[in-house]
Amino acid sequence: MKKVIHTDNAPKAVGPYSQAVAVGDFLFCSGQISIDPKTNEVFTGDIKTQTEMVMKNVEAVLAANNMNFSNVVKTTIFLTNMADFATVNEIYAKAFTQAPPARSTVAVAALPKGVNVEVEVLAHR
Repeated sequence: MKKVIHTDNAPKAVGPYSQAVAVGDFLFCSGQISIDPKTNEVFTGDIKTQTEMVMKNVEAVLAANNMNFSNVVKTTIFLTNMADFATVNEIYAKAFTQAPPARSTVAVAALPKGVNVEVEVLAHR
């Protein structure tokens, strides 16, 4: 049975999707971008700040299902510019200091709302 997960501590969905869906011991999280959940404003400035916001949003969605970064088993990072890889990787690594999850990083032509980074995660209890 699937359970829709929602928290006001992460941005509202910008389309017809849920922030996350729990099925059994798995949590399938939609990609997070640099939107401030308090103001719903999109940040498209420097990649460091965007990535910090994204990871904070991911953390909030995980917490809404009583999980944290240690539960994450797979991530996908979407970047509009692979030149940002090192900066994104530096911020991302702070969340996964031990036993990091499997990961893919994909270059894309564009992302929603004009942001430069999006991160989606799959977590397991």
